[in-house]
Amino acid sequence: MTKFIQWTGLALLGIGAVASLTYVVMSYRIVPVEKNNSFPADQSSTPTAQQTAASSDDHHGASAAVDSAVFNGLVGKTAPDFTLEKYDGTTVTLSSLRGKNIILFFNEGLMCYPACWNQIAAFGNAKEFDPATTVIFNITTDPKRDWTNAVKKMPELAAATVLFDTNRVISSAYGVLTLPSSMHRGQFPGHSYVIVDKNGVVQFVRDDVQMAVRNKELAEEVKKI
Repeated sequence: MTKFIQWTGLALLGIGAVASLTYVVMSYRIVPVEKNNSFPADQSSTPTAQQTAASSDDHHGASAAVDSAVFNGLVGKTAPDFTLEKYDGTTVTLSSLRGKNIILFFNEGLMCYPACWNQIAAFGNAKEFDPATTVIFNITTDPKRDWTNAVKKMPELAAATVLFDTNRVISSAYGVLTLPSSMHRGQFPGHSYVIVDKNGVVQFVRDDVQMAVRNKELAEEVKKI
C-alpha cells in the first residue's frame, strides 16, 4: 500500500511538471528579428576618430596624444620634399616628379597585417590610375631587409613601390605619427593618404581609421585636381 501511494505521488508530480511546462511554452511569444544590412542613419552612433584612437590606445598603449594639426595643415602647401630608398635599392626624390600627380600612402607596414598589406598590394595592381600621370608611393618605417619575408608571404606586394623612411624624418614632417589611425602613436604611421598635384602642392589628405582599401575614392580625388 505504501509503495502504491509513493508511485501515485510521483505520477501526480510528473503530471504537474508537464502542465507547468506546457503553460510556459504556450505563454512564450517569439519576436522576429529584423535584418538590417545598412549602416545606421544616425551618425551620432558611429565612433569618432578620437573614440577609435582611444580604443586603439587601450590595446596598443600609444604613448603620444592625437595631433592632426601638421597633417591637416599640409593642404594648399608645397609638399615636404624627400629622397627615400626603394625596395630595389634605387632612390626617389619627390621634387623630381613635377608634372605628375603623386599619391603617398603612409602606413605601419609589416605590423599592419592584413589591412596595410592589402592596400599596398591593391596599389601595386591598381587599374584606377593612369601610370603616365599618377605615381603611387607606399611609405613605411620598416627596415628594408625585413620586407623580403613579407614579399614571400604576399607576392602581390612586389608590384607596389615601397619607400623606406626608417628614421621617421619624413613621417614626422608630414605629421602622420600622431594621427588617430596610428596603433603605436608617436612611433609609427597608421593608415594615411596624401595627394600631391603636378606642381608639388598638397591637394588632399585623409587619415583612415577604418584602414580600408581606398583606390576608388582616391582615384575620384585625383580627377578633381
